[in-house]
Amino acid sequence: MPEVISKPTDRVAIAVKVNGKPYTGQIEARTLLVDYLRETLDLTGTHIGCDTSYCGACTVLLDGKAVKSCTVFAVQADSAEITTGEGLAAGGNLNRLQEAFADNHGLQCGYCTPGFLMAATELLASHPSPSDDEILKGIAGNTCRCTGYQNILKAIRAAAETADSSRG
Repeated sequence: MPEVISKPTDRVAIAVKVNGKPYTGQIEARTLLVDYLRETLDLTGTHIGCDTSYCGACTVLLDGKAVKSCTVFAVQADSAEITTGEGLAAGGNLNRLQEAFADNHGLQCGYCTPGFLMAATELLASHPSPSDDEILKGIAGNTCRCTGYQNILKAIRAAAETADSSRG
């Protein structure tokens, strides 16, 4: 008989920094990062949309890289820094990307918005003045069923322009 590698009740230690705050604890080895964020840390801004990694609603930044948190075990994030949608606003003020989404009607129902914000955050960090093709590539892993994408593109362009004007 094959040896059992992991039982559902096996617990492992995890230490992460989420939105700048350290967390430690014991979790089941099979816990997905999205479930850890939502159920253990009560950070429900990371949405579960499809359970197949198609929609991107669960996108977070893991050490600055956009990942679909439904495809990552929480233990894989051990010792990492995670940013969720809740971590974008500082001191209760929306960041430039969040403001651009609101000002440019880049959302309708809002369910996909956290994932788009996280993908766009990574994009703007690596491409501060992205072309439309770079924007489309940067958000390609995210799906919206409401907006038709034009206002999402407009919002990301506006956030990039705001950053350009603030650099002087």
